[in-house]
Amino acid sequence: MIEYLWLGRMGYDEALELQRELVELRHRGLVDNVLLLLEHPPVLTLGRNARRSNILATDAMLAAKGVTVHEINRGGDVTYHGPGQLVGYPIFDLRSLRNSKGGRLGPVDYVRLVEEALIRVCAGFGVLTGRIAGRTGVWTHNAPEKKVGAIGVHVSRGITSHGFALNVTTDLRDFQWIVPCGIADREVTSLAVETAGKDELPALEQVANVAARCFGQVFQEQVLAVGSLEDLRAQAGEREAAPVVGVPVRVPEELRRLRDLDGEALERPTEG
Repeated sequence: MIEYLWLGRMGYDEALELQRELVELRHRGLVDNVLLLLEHPPVLTLGRNARRSNILATDAMLAAKGVTVHEINRGGDVTYHGPGQLVGYPIFDLRSLRNSKGGRLGPVDYVRLVEEALIRVCAGFGVLTGRIAGRTGVWTHNAPEKKVGAIGVHVSRGITSHGFALNVTTDLRDFQWIVPCGIADREVTSLAVETAGKDELPALEQVANVAARCFGQVFQEQVLAVGSLEDLRAQAGEREAAPVVGVPVRVPEELRRLRDLDGEALERPTEG
């Protein structure tokens, strides 16, 4: 089961704290696998392998534009999040998922499946994309390949956090502040650019719904939309409060009666 939640626009700090909360709830078995889908205000994030030199804008320039910078524990280099970009944070327990051979899903298998889900999202809007050997993410099909989807994940105790960023109607000029993912020889693009002159793209929430469906297909899990974050937390609270299955608080009266009858039958002498 994958429960997905559309959160709209959310600040990066708030989303980071929410991920920590849900990772702990997933570890305790109080929620199912959860896919958070949202949009961020302008922000730069530096992964574990990032070099500060890949941020090209000065601190003063970023401050003037209201752009914050965060150093985080996901893999990868520097990336940009902003309006018009679909950001996804899967909080998945890899031990609950299986690869194509029926074995436990590993981190590399997981990243490949996230890429596959994004490739299917892009195809759904008429944009052919694929992979480039040795480089994580989703790229346009024709050379020179351009990056439309970035991926950076963290796995702890078998549970994933962080995730992906898919450029839908993102203002690509904002990527001039950085060397995206530390890759200087490839440009970035968006679904809006790649579909220019074709049908207009739907609202970001509708793209999020398509993404949730594609994740369900790729991970071979049922997908269920959650109404709100409060509903998700309430579900966790109900599970925590529920008694342990298989250890009844008291012996049901009917069971006690049957037990007494069985005892009486065993003690009664056999006639005949």
